[in-house]
Amino acid sequence: MQASITQQLETINERYKELEDTINNPEFATDYSKIQEVAKEKSSLESVVALYHRYRKVQTEINDTEEIIAHENDKELVELALDDLSKLKIEVGTLEIELLAALRPKDPRDSKNVIIEIRAGTGGGEASLFAGDLYRMYARYAEEHRWAIDILNSSETELGGVKEIVFQLNGKGVYGRLKFEGGTHRVQRVPATETSGRIHTSAATVVVLPEVDEVEVEIRTEDLDIETMRAGGHGGQNVNKVSSAVRIVHRPTGLTVACQDERSQHRNKDKAMAILRARLFDLEQKKQAEEISAERRPQVGSGDRSEKIRTYNFPQNRVTDHRIGVTLHNLPQMLNGQLDGLLDQLSAAANEN
Repeated sequence: MQASITQQLETINERYKELEDTINNPEFATDYSKIQEVAKEKSSLESVVALYHRYRKVQTEINDTEEIIAHENDKELVELALDDLSKLKIEVGTLEIELLAALRPKDPRDSKNVIIEIRAGTGGGEASLFAGDLYRMYARYAEEHRWAIDILNSSETELGGVKEIVFQLNGKGVYGRLKFEGGTHRVQRVPATETSGRIHTSAATVVVLPEVDEVEVEIRTEDLDIETMRAGGHGGQNVNKVSSAVRIVHRPTGLTVACQDERSQHRNKDKAMAILRARLFDLEQKKQAEEISAERRPQVGSGDRSEKIRTYNFPQNRVTDHRIGVTLHNLPQMLNGQLDGLLDQLSAAANEN
């Protein structure tokens, strides 16, 4: 490993020790904000430090094994040592790759919670059913990772699909895990209403936006048109009788956000503002840095079937991600939330670029 990389790792290791000393210092025991800040930084370094400690341990074992090979007269011991040395060198090579990957600059938003928007695209009722399938896929994935799910807004169809659903996922590293899911998802299957057995192709769009704190984007009250109304659709006895639904229009950009899933008008307004902040921040990011991958417009596209990032083919039990050319034959498992295999490959491909 290059000396500059080793020095960088030593610096990180020393910083980690300093953070540990700070946390254990009684002087800071009552300073909750300081302890929280230090604990957050310490947590961000833990994986790199653990890898580095293992790397140093293996390097020491390599040196000790080479000493045995150089000075031992027992041929059997030398043969065993040579076998161990081969395994250790493979391990140290793997650790070097993992350390280099861990040192690559990270998107500062990777640790954020996310707001995901799913909308039915081309395909009518079948597209709405597929949009519902995608929501359940992400919901099950979130449950597996113990992330909290909060539906911000939804519009269901009579057949059990969704025209649109906006929801938030809260947990550790959610955006970093799901940021590559944005785009047009295409499905090929025989709809339940199709009597001739003909395969239909439909699409739904997915947008993945990092949650934005209030301090990260300024929204002036005078730039907003806020309208309240009675919520539509299903929701119990209260939802259609009280003006709890909220629609917010941001006049400078024309962005419109609606939220009706909560019984409380105040809660619906808070959720709508969270969506608006995320969308405005996304627009600002595009203006300031074109080199940062844009989320919303490229992900949404027109909802046309040709603008696909992934295809779910039911007759062939096939899921194909067109960006990295990977095809997996585990469609039921994928729709049941088993996404880690594909997400790992997407993340690895992004790190190579």
